[in-house]
Amino acid sequence: MIKVCVADNYPVVHFGVKSYFKDHSDISIVANIGNFSMLNEILQTKEIDVLLLDLELEGLTSIFEVKSILKEFPKTKVIIYSNLSEQIYAPNAIKAGASGFVHKTEKLGTLAEAIIKVQQGKIIMNETVKKNLALIAKQSKSERLYRKLSNREVEVLRYLSDGKKNHEIADILKLNEKTISTYKLRLLTKLNVTNLVDLVNKAKTLEIV
Repeated sequence: MIKVCVADNYPVVHFGVKSYFKDHSDISIVANIGNFSMLNEILQTKEIDVLLLDLELEGLTSIFEVKSILKEFPKTKVIIYSNLSEQIYAPNAIKAGASGFVHKTEKLGTLAEAIIKVQQGKIIMNETVKKNLALIAKQSKSERLYRKLSNREVEVLRYLSDGKKNHEIADILKLNEKTISTYKLRLLTKLNVTNLVDLVNKAKTLEIV
């Protein structure tokens, strides 16, 4: 039996996933948590084979924290289960060590298949992600700019798009404010814009945020 922990902000997600897998022959939901601070305790006290993790989980400020989870609990596989843009977050999640990315619009049967494959040691991304990446490769140079962005640049861009100031982002990511300014300058350069408003609009056009 594959033991699964669901880490998500919303009770309806916990209820839906747990109800679907209630009588599943291979998968058992053994833990449900609603914020990142609970995760370490759960992984220490329960045997978790697969963690379903929403990148917007309360208290999770950086995709780099996924690396920390995997380093401390190497036997636990991580599947990102999220509503965030697949085009940008799926590849970054895999780079961070996640074993797969399943968008919340997918059927729960697809999620079940992903859990089983990941437990078998496979790295999975759904067909939508693969098709999107193939389409992106055919797009214009400007539309492919976002592929040059690092994980950290994507995170900074996301917070900037949410209206946060440099010092607020620095506090969230536990970085120096000057470092955030540097990331901001890099983003302006890479996305070929000269101000924050255009930067945010470009990011939204390219579905980076």
